Amino acid sequence: MGRTIGLIGAGKSTSYLIKYLLDKSKSENFVLHIADQSVEHLDPKVTHHQNISIYTANMLDDQLRAEWIKDKNLIISMLPARFHHLVATDCVASRVPMLSASYISDEIRAMENEIKQNGLLFMFEMGVDPGIDHMSAMQVIDRINSEGGKMEMFESFTGGLIAPESDTNLWNYKFTWNPRNVVMAGQGGAAKFLQEGTYKYIPYHKLFRRTEFLDIEGYGKFEAYANRDSLKYQSVYGLDDIKTLYRGTIRKVGFSKAWNYLIELGMTDDSYQISNSKGMSYRAFTNMFLPYSPTNTVELKLRHYLKIDQDDSIWDKLVELDLFKEECLIEIANGTPAQILQEILSKKWRLEETDKDMIVMYHKFGYQRDGRFKQLDASMGVIGIDSRYTAMAKTVGLPLGITAIHMLNNTIKLTGIQLPTRKEIYERVLKELVEFDIQFTERECPYHGYHHKP
Repeated sequence: MGRTIGLIGAGKSTSYLIKYLLDKSKSENFVLHIADQSVEHLDPKVTHHQNISIYTANMLDDQLRAEWIKDKNLIISMLPARFHHLVATDCVASRVPMLSASYISDEIRAMENEIKQNGLLFMFEMGVDPGIDHMSAMQVIDRINSEGGKMEMFESFTGGLIAPESDTNLWNYKFTWNPRNVVMAGQGGAAKFLQEGTYKYIPYHKLFRRTEFLDIEGYGKFEAYANRDSLKYQSVYGLDDIKTLYRGTIRKVGFSKAWNYLIELGMTDDSYQISNSKGMSYRAFTNMFLPYSPTNTVELKLRHYLKIDQDDSIWDKLVELDLFKEECLIEIANGTPAQILQEILSKKWRLEETDKDMIVMYHKFGYQRDGRFKQLDASMGVIGIDSRYTAMAKTVGLPLGITAIHMLNNTIKLTGIQLPTRKEIYERVLKELVEFDIQFTERECPYHGYHHKP
């Protein structure tokens, strides 16, 4: 076999990607090369496949990585996002196309001319969100435009959640992707969106109290909070004249209000280190954020500080995290509050082996056609099999795998840095995703305009 696909990074979200590529490897005549510092977690069923080659190494070693990349036909980078530009630099140097599920960083954007000059295609944001959200949205927006409609409103929501049958804690949540991203959600600037032609901003300290209820047919009732920048894709989607544009993250009802108390305490702060954190009890950690009292307990001080009644269900959520336990000890040294909170939550919210997760995506399209206002809702849900073959891994990995085969065969006639918002990309990928039960259900609804709080 002469062709090779190189996968750098084989973490939890790659299970379906690896399986898909190996299933295609014989008919498409290629070998899948995987490089990661640790590959013990790979499914034993795939590690002995005849078309797999596993390389255990630190791919942050510049010389080693460049040497490994140079003879590949395509590189898929699943490293943490901050390292993609290192892979991209090597790919440009060796003239190898690149594919990733991550956002386009400023460092990679700066390489665009060089990528084009070398006739290379670098495809980014080809996962679930970003990825499937782009493709499913553009498919409907392009259809509305082709039928003479004019877009007035677009709202899009995605959630990585726990499936109802595995929902076993009071927060109705478990980690199905990078815990760091969950703890840091919403930080780094105010959420920004468009409402009826007016720019709206929600600062971080208000973000989780400005939530909206969503009733998604077939999946139930949820809440959503605003993404940091809903306007990032306004021009990319061809929505420069749209009046309302909002993107949000889905959670089970009640999560955001409870999470906001952790923010108010200061536990999501990542700006300073706690020098004596290792060995500190969870109770002492919680007490750090509360006023001194020679008589009141930590529990009483927290209830007074946050104005939580003892019979409030939020109190039970905080107790469930073991925040008042003296016997639970912090393991991280010199951690920031956010890092320590992540450690605590990773123990309480981890997926058990048989747990099933769930991806829910929901779009609302408001448009005008023939003098009438119309609304189309589109929803998609996927439930995982277990803690390895998760819905998150499926919806991230399959778009990558499908696109990898097209890039390997050069059927996408594009160069430069691309997103999956073009018809020649999204039509191919969405069509094949249907074969894996990843598809949207559409329904016409009465147009109510923008329903969010001003």
